[in-house]
Amino acid sequence: MSTKLWGGRFTGKTDPLMEAFNASLPFDQRLWRVDIAGSQAYAQALVDSGLLTQSECKAIVDGLDEVVVEWAEGRFAVNAGDEDIHTANERRLAELIGTVAGKLHTGRSRNDQIATDIRLWLREEVDVLRGYLNGLITTLIERAEQEIDILMPGYTHLQPAQPVRWSHWLLNHAWAWQRDAERLVELRRRVNQLPLGAGALAGNPFNVDRAALAQALGFEGVTANSMDSVSDRDFIAEFLFWASLTMIHMSRLAEDLIIYSSREFGFVTLADAYSTGSSIMPQKKNPDSMELLRGKSGRVFGDLSGLLMTLKGLPATYNKDLQEDKEPLFDAVDTLSSSLQIATGVLSTLTVNAQRMAQSLVPEMLATDLAEYLVRKGIPFRETHHVAGTAVRLSEQSGLPLTKLTVAQLQSLHPAFGEDVLSVWDYERSVDARDAEGGTSRRAVLAQIGRLRQWLATN
Repeated sequence: MSTKLWGGRFTGKTDPLMEAFNASLPFDQRLWRVDIAGSQAYAQALVDSGLLTQSECKAIVDGLDEVVVEWAEGRFAVNAGDEDIHTANERRLAELIGTVAGKLHTGRSRNDQIATDIRLWLREEVDVLRGYLNGLITTLIERAEQEIDILMPGYTHLQPAQPVRWSHWLLNHAWAWQRDAERLVELRRRVNQLPLGAGALAGNPFNVDRAALAQALGFEGVTANSMDSVSDRDFIAEFLFWASLTMIHMSRLAEDLIIYSSREFGFVTLADAYSTGSSIMPQKKNPDSMELLRGKSGRVFGDLSGLLMTLKGLPATYNKDLQEDKEPLFDAVDTLSSSLQIATGVLSTLTVNAQRMAQSLVPEMLATDLAEYLVRKGIPFRETHHVAGTAVRLSEQSGLPLTKLTVAQLQSLHPAFGEDVLSVWDYERSVDARDAEGGTSRRAVLAQIGRLRQWLATN
């Protein structure tokens, strides 16, 4: 007699290569805990439907508790015929408690079972990732507060643009991850819907109370349509999009730090714990942690694009193609887990070279301030922009830094320049002039820190 859950229809042997090709236990065994939790709740639902006695339910629940211990202690013995985590757990349960184990699958399909398992598992992982993300944001906030007086060049097109606070740069990344955290909360609500009770595709014929099942398993509600329930993987695609966008933000941070830690910039030094050397050049200190984070963003995006291609042509409802949903999901969760922790470690241990940052502030970065000086004199900005540009050209032609142009030279460009124009040549003043909400002034940066701290406290 076949030991397969679906074997009654078949008499011929399966090609051994097909056995391996079809099996998902090598990767879905990490669902063992949630698979058992779902089965124990379902056993009680069968009692409530009159299909199991209380003593049969107890035998099943107790037997599954033994299976939990075997998995937890690494003693669970996988058999050659264990096609997936459901088969393995049910087979072992039958070995422990006998034929009553066969009642557990009444009205249930592996289709609604796996959909439930993945949601249970992902819900837990989302909570873990949210903790790591909050920790990363906290690290950025704390550094921003401690190092608020450090000024650095801000860049557009990777060209020196205007002076900013180092703290403002840090919070630039913190706000991106704050949005990621908000998206993760919203995503979790859609993950946290129960498909169990949908059967193979048409629903459960034994009046199982799905609302009670949802409550027992901590779901916020039940999925609305049994056909959609067993084939819906939108929540995985959405998670993979979230993971991809979060890793894109990670990659942008990594790119900045790779540039800033180069000898040419020298703004920061990564701790030895997050750097490696060269196998041939002993002087090298490579930012491998950041390069790996940058590289892994492409890997996670590949997980998303692969799943979307799997989903795009599937007919309703469940198809075995959906077995391909778990490996990209597991890979993305694992990658995000390590990446968030590594990024937190890098940011909490790197050394900032404030003097090098200050030395990289160049007079041309105050050209906009020169234009704004004339704006405060009532001159239209389009005109003042042209005047400031002419001043930059004069600086280049005369070989003098912009800040060394005399008042007389500036007045030759526009009569509105006065002796007080010399006050423009102050980087700290320039930074603190950007005082509107979200700006780089000390007050505005402290306000950002306060907003982020308040958000963390309520999330």
